[in-house]
Amino acid sequence: MLTPMNAETQARLYSREQTGPKLEVLGPKIERAEEVLTPLALQLLASLHRRFNARRLELLDARARRQALLDDGALPEFLADTAAVRAGEWRISPVPADLLDRRVEITGPVDRKMVINALNAPVSAFMADFEDSCSPTWENLIRGQVNLNDAVRRTISYEDPATGKVYRLAEHTATLIVRPRGWHLPEKHLRINGDTVSGALCDFALFIANNHEALARRGTGPYFYLPKIESHLEARLWNEVFLAAQEALGLAPGTIKATVLIETVLAAFEMDEILYELREHSAGLNCGRWDYIFSFIKKFRNRREFLLPDRATVTMDRHFLKSYVDLLIKTCHRRGAHAMGGMAAQIPIRDDPQANEAAMARVRADKLREARAGHDGTWIAHPGLAKIAREAFDAVMSGPNQLGVLRAEVNVTPQDLLTVPEGEITEAGLRACIRVGVQYLESWLRGNGCVPLYHLMEDAATAEICRAQLWQWLRHGARTSDGQLVTVERFDRLLSAELDRIHEEVGAARLTHGVFPTAARLFEQMTKRETFDEFLTLPAYELLN
Repeated sequence: MLTPMNAETQARLYSREQTGPKLEVLGPKIERAEEVLTPLALQLLASLHRRFNARRLELLDARARRQALLDDGALPEFLADTAAVRAGEWRISPVPADLLDRRVEITGPVDRKMVINALNAPVSAFMADFEDSCSPTWENLIRGQVNLNDAVRRTISYEDPATGKVYRLAEHTATLIVRPRGWHLPEKHLRINGDTVSGALCDFALFIANNHEALARRGTGPYFYLPKIESHLEARLWNEVFLAAQEALGLAPGTIKATVLIETVLAAFEMDEILYELREHSAGLNCGRWDYIFSFIKKFRNRREFLLPDRATVTMDRHFLKSYVDLLIKTCHRRGAHAMGGMAAQIPIRDDPQANEAAMARVRADKLREARAGHDGTWIAHPGLAKIAREAFDAVMSGPNQLGVLRAEVNVTPQDLLTVPEGEITEAGLRACIRVGVQYLESWLRGNGCVPLYHLMEDAATAEICRAQLWQWLRHGARTSDGQLVTVERFDRLLSAELDRIHEEVGAARLTHGVFPTAARLFEQMTKRETFDEFLTLPAYELLN
């Protein structure tokens, strides 16, 4: 059962509203929805929407204006207006005890079995994801919130219908961190006074309103990962949301802690400023590597000099990515903040020991690279990688973190962050982008946002790289290593061939009963469109229930 609403808290929250907002729930009826769409949660959401949605929309408009400048030839710089922030000797507020050691964090969607297995994994924290690994159907979102409610109260269980195996939480579990959707994503199933609400505010409000008291009883708190931020002004908006929520719910200042994913190239130029805006609520920064690569393509999409080679060759040892990592670690540690490493997308290969050992060796090398660079922890997508990641950090990190590794020798310039990696564009790379992009989109449209494909765990970020690279190569008439141009006609031939291959791999039944025709058509349209869709998930979201 959910904790009853505290009368004093309810009175405080309701007093913020002069007139009751008209709130419409347009989604289908979901079992136990009333446990998350509580009066307190909806009232908090309405209050946050009324106070902050206009500013959110202004910031999204600012993104478009900044994109126009980039299209016209501008390049990002460290901001002159905030030089004093970068030069100052401030530090973030101390983090709670259960966020001091974050050496291995597992991420994944909020389905019931995943939540249990992730919290039980031998890791420091679990990032429960309402964003890139979650297809935001109304059912997924509501059930996900129910699952987290049950997990916080330790009442969660799951019986596998195929095997009858029952899953429950272990005595010791990982620290829970929640990732709401980004500022750009709407929640079309909720309207307030006729306005569609923000997906970010929806995910945040439902979780914190329903769980802050239960989290406090367990000695932890409301912790979040913040995705897709492009500027310190967007971080400032989150900080204002946190302050408003804490006041409304009667929480002490600084109760909420948030780690910001630096997964856009523009945010890399404002890392100090982002930490500063959230300094009372900050728990660090994270190198969101896959979205960062997507952002690099997206922001410079209309400029031929920023063509990237095949996705598989854009690895973390490339100068622009190594520079971004070094700057993030230096920035964080100077401010007393954790510097989290990126995602290992590999998953165990159970039917091929030799291939599995090669994949695990790549994970081991990647995690050792992160630990030696000074990261305080890292991400994995599968429990089977936990031991490898932990051993890599244990070999380098004797204490709970590496905040003392200041990286004073690092001096990253704008040119370092914008150096385009060299490499080939190959037909195999074209085919892989098509095959992964279409299959991921098909799965996402069926309600699954975390998809194992070809021994990698793909999510929206990696699918975005596939889609963006194809668009960029087509737009600028790139040549593959065999000398051939990337043309619409060639793309059409390869799309047809890869759909045939997908047919062979998944079988006729899946192809017939899935949504492959819709996914292929949408993927083709976005790839060929003259203007670039900012996010694959925006047009695709219109097709979700």
